[in-house]
Amino acid sequence: MADPDIHDDTSADYEQLEKALLAQDRDVAGIDTADVDDETAQYLVSELIDADVITTVPEDRVLVHEPSGTAFDSTTQLVVFHRGWTAARGADEEAE
Repeated sequence: MADPDIHDDTSADYEQLEKALLAQDRDVAGIDTADVDDETAQYLVSELIDADVITTVPEDRVLVHEPSGTAFDSTTQLVVFHRGWTAARGADEEAE
């Protein structure tokens, strides 16, 4: 059997693509909350409450993200979740 032509060998391209995809996965998996301090989270939550995106449940001391139905007891977690949820919805809409 003849050796393959080096110009037809795409294994290096595949390896480059695989490395790029793994890097993207790591970026997505590593949620950064450093830019969301308590003051920013409180402000954003109040904005989302005014927009009827979040409902407060005082007796349970939780905030419910209405579009997803997910409950949170931390404003920072809620804001980070909402950012990710919004980004995912935007990516879904772009794909369609």
